[in-house]
Amino acid sequence: MHPVFFTIPGFEPFGRHLGPFTIAWYGVLMTLGIAAGVMVGTRLARKRGLSEQLFSDMIMYGLIFGFVGARLFFVVTSWELFRGKSGLPLLYDIINIRQGGISIHGGLIFGVGALVYLARKYRVNFYQYADLFVPGVAFAIIGGRLGNIMNGSDTVGRVTNWAVGYRWPDWARGFHDAMCNPGTELNLAKYCQTVGGQQVMTAPVHFTQMYGVIIGVILSFAAFYWLRSPRPGWTFWQFWLWYSVLRAGWEETFRLNPLSPTLYLSEGLDKAGIGLLTLTQLLSLPLILIAPFLLLRIARRPAVPFGEPNQAEGTAQPHKS
Repeated sequence: MHPVFFTIPGFEPFGRHLGPFTIAWYGVLMTLGIAAGVMVGTRLARKRGLSEQLFSDMIMYGLIFGFVGARLFFVVTSWELFRGKSGLPLLYDIINIRQGGISIHGGLIFGVGALVYLARKYRVNFYQYADLFVPGVAFAIIGGRLGNIMNGSDTVGRVTNWAVGYRWPDWARGFHDAMCNPGTELNLAKYCQTVGGQQVMTAPVHFTQMYGVIIGVILSFAAFYWLRSPRPGWTFWQFWLWYSVLRAGWEETFRLNPLSPTLYLSEGLDKAGIGLLTLTQLLSLPLILIAPFLLLRIARRPAVPFGEPNQAEGTAQPHKS
């Protein structure tokens, strides 16, 4: 549970000192998840007779715009964490992704926007390609949440006396350094004690990072079941429906990420560790309401046999590079 995967020592080319440079577990694990998703999606595109070149272009633009949107959305919704607090220029804090974090809803809006643009440009069925991204998103969720565990201080759970309460080990420095900081935005410093000369947060908390990993695993298995449907869009909207339900109803319910005013709170050494509402829960609500309606519409459409990608739109043309 240490955020750094490995460190590249500093060096002095031409008399100027550079480094050291660190590679974070978060980025490594998320990249592995995305890479696995690209392999699966490309194989499915080939099997279904879709354009691998167009799918590759969608991956590139989806990742670029998705990450930009995810970061911007996080900055806007977590502005109190910025404002040049590091003592460095504000722009540096905003683009320094190593200091976390990103918002999956921002990534969804910008990433899907890029996919819609390319689908319209090349006159193909958006959903036939968007469905292929679902495994990769699920794998990235797993990698990202494993990275959160290594960081320690990301997506922290509320203090609880429930049996699922997790006591972080004393050597998990990323967690304790953040949670025991008296100036932290989170309210866990009061539970810290000095153990072996180090400030350690000894209270058990909901292991919300692991909740997120489990959600990613569930959605990964479900994605391959949904992908059996010959109706474009079925996999896409099933994924976002159940991701929103599980994230808002399970992970966020026990996560220390409150909005003000508090709707409901039960947190402490003798409490359940439940808090409502969070921003993610509010952002998930529109998807939970819209997805069932769109799934009903998709269910009424005729099936599109795999290997006949251009039958769904009628005007679709294959991508040429």
